[in-house]
Amino acid sequence: MSGTRFILAGRFIDGSGADTRRNVFLAVKGADISAIGSAATLPRDVGGAIDDFSHCTIVPALVDCSVSLSQSPAVDDSQVPANAKNGFAGQSAMLERHIRYCHIHGVLGVAENDDIANLLEHDLKVMALRGIIDIRTSVPICRGNQDCAAVKPPEGDFLRVNYSGNIENGELPYPGLSYEDLRRILQHRGRKKVVVAANSPQQVAEALEAGCDAIEQGYAMGEDNLRKMADRDVLWIPSVLRAKIGLDAAGSSGDVCCRFSTRFVAPGKPAPGAEAFWKKILAEQLTQLRLARKLGVTTAVGTGAGSVGILHGESMVEEMKLFIRAGYSLEETIRCASENGAKFFGMKKLGTLAVGRRATFLITRGTEQQLPRKLSYLEGIYVDGSPSRLYRKNPVMTA
Repeated sequence: MSGTRFILAGRFIDGSGADTRRNVFLAVKGADISAIGSAATLPRDVGGAIDDFSHCTIVPALVDCSVSLSQSPAVDDSQVPANAKNGFAGQSAMLERHIRYCHIHGVLGVAENDDIANLLEHDLKVMALRGIIDIRTSVPICRGNQDCAAVKPPEGDFLRVNYSGNIENGELPYPGLSYEDLRRILQHRGRKKVVVAANSPQQVAEALEAGCDAIEQGYAMGEDNLRKMADRDVLWIPSVLRAKIGLDAAGSSGDVCCRFSTRFVAPGKPAPGAEAFWKKILAEQLTQLRLARKLGVTTAVGTGAGSVGILHGESMVEEMKLFIRAGYSLEETIRCASENGAKFFGMKKLGTLAVGRRATFLITRGTEQQLPRKLSYLEGIYVDGSPSRLYRKNPVMTA
């Protein structure tokens, strides 16, 4: 087996939803996995390089199905870096930084919500970095009838349509498009998949009737819509972390916005009823997610990174924790955070780790009981069968 690299793993989660396997070896030839088996069956003299991670867990690379790479998640404008407001150069610098954040947290695939085509095509640094994560873009963003007036299919990998108002407003969503507009948009999408951000029973039902391929958010959409999604194999990207962030901020009386364990001072006065509203939204979304698992709805992790308080890369772990809180097993959650998104967006180099698939995966010291939390502190990243040259376990110490 000359030219084959062997990788030993104490625990192995392949991303298919199957149970965790222990003491496994992966044989990698070129960029692909050529064999997977029990470490006990691996001969001592295998004639190839052996990377011993028998003290670690191997999982697939993560895929975030909802990000805004060119937006800052800072709590208020005063905390947004000055260069982010300086046009093309500032946006390029922020995009470059967020791509790096995704990579160091093992998020090697993202679906972009904003129009960054100009940055991806004309900024040399961003062009060079694009190869470290797989970026799927939606162009243009449909927020209203004028945005989506073109008859021909728009450029981009997929189409994202904002059909509901912003749930962060703390009130019931409202439509930005008519149902006729939505139907017309989907009729002229070509072969592109369509993700519709929609909330409430009526708007989600209309998005499904129009023929969308995925629902993002779906707050308060109800059981009937979940059953339709299961029957029609429509993907759901629940964005639970948005509600968690809203509750954390409201619970601080409006003076402090909590982002995980870090506290940022945020201007403003407490909004009456905000804490009760967000507590209800979060509870309902977790209940819907629990029901979606029971009904067999295909779900995927999408954080909304770039929104207030939701950090690029790091937020994946927080969203995954909420999936587990809703009753998903660790293995099911990792499938939602890898294979389901990779398959939907056509990221062929990412997803389930199996023979014949790319050897791109994450290595963490965490046991099953410590995951997904330990994914925030990766031991290593392998891309196409080799250690990532851009990943540093201790970036500060290395610098």
